[in-house]
Amino acid sequence: MFVPCDRGGGSASSDFKGFTLLMPAVSVGNVGQLATDLVISTLNMTKVGYFYTDCLVPMVGNNPYATAEENSMELSINAEVYSLPSKKLVVLQIRSPFIKNKYRPFCETLLSWVKSSKCARVVLLSSSHAYQRDDEQLLGTPLRYLLTPDLEKAVGGLMQELNWKEMEKVAAYPGINDTEKVLHIPGGGITKLLFTESCSRGIQMAVLLKFCSEGDNIPDAFALVNYLNEWLQLVKSEVNTSSQWKIPSSWRLLFGNGLPPALF
Repeated sequence: MFVPCDRGGGSASSDFKGFTLLMPAVSVGNVGQLATDLVISTLNMTKVGYFYTDCLVPMVGNNPYATAEENSMELSINAEVYSLPSKKLVVLQIRSPFIKNKYRPFCETLLSWVKSSKCARVVLLSSSHAYQRDDEQLLGTPLRYLLTPDLEKAVGGLMQELNWKEMEKVAAYPGINDTEKVLHIPGGGITKLLFTESCSRGIQMAVLLKFCSEGDNIPDAFALVNYLNEWLQLVKSEVNTSSQWKIPSSWRLLFGNGLPPALF
C-alpha cells in the first residue's frame, strides 16, 4: 500500500488521476531499476511516499540521489514513490529482490493501488536473458515492447510509427510442437505475471524490455531509458544519447567503491 510522506505536500495524496506510473521489474542485470534511477535523477523528482509491502527483502540506505552533504544523510528504503505533476508522472522505484512466493501478492496489491490511485497507465521497465532468445528474437534490435489490449487501442499505432518491435511469442514445446506459442520472458521477474494480470483486469500497461546479460549493465540502462524517451518524451532532444541523462550519485558505489561516510 502507498504511504505518503509529509514533504510531498498536495502531491503526496493517493490520487494520481491521469498520471503514468513508471516502475521497474526486478529482472536480469537490474536494467529496469537502473533506467528508473536515471529518470528520477534527471527529472529531479520529489519523493512523495513509499510502498509498504512485506513482499520485498527489507533494506535501508542513504539517499541514492544526493546532490549535497545536506541531503546525503536522508534514508531510503526498498520501495519508494516519486512524483512530477508537471509531466503527470509517478515513479515507483524498487530496490530489493522479492521474497520467495511473494510475486503474486505483490502484483495484486500493486494493481489494486493502480486502480485506487486512478493512474491512467503503467509502464514497466524490464529485461530478459539474452542467451535464451530464439532464432527470431536474435534478429534486429534487442529492445522489445508489449501492450495490454486496452493500451493497444490507444497507442498501438504510435508504436508502429516508431518502428518498435513487439515481443515475440515462442514455441511452448520447441522441436515437438512449434505451432503452440506462449509469452516467455526468462529472467524477467514479475514481468509476465504483472502483464497477464493487467490484461485480465483491463489495466493499460506497457512493458519495455531489453535482452541483456549480467555484468556492467549501465549501457543497457541507457538504451532502455532512451527507448522509453522515444515514446514519452520525458527529456526533449533530437537524438537520444546518454549525455542527456543525469547519473545519480549512488552509481559511484555500483562496483564496490566503499560505503559513503554519511551513512554512519
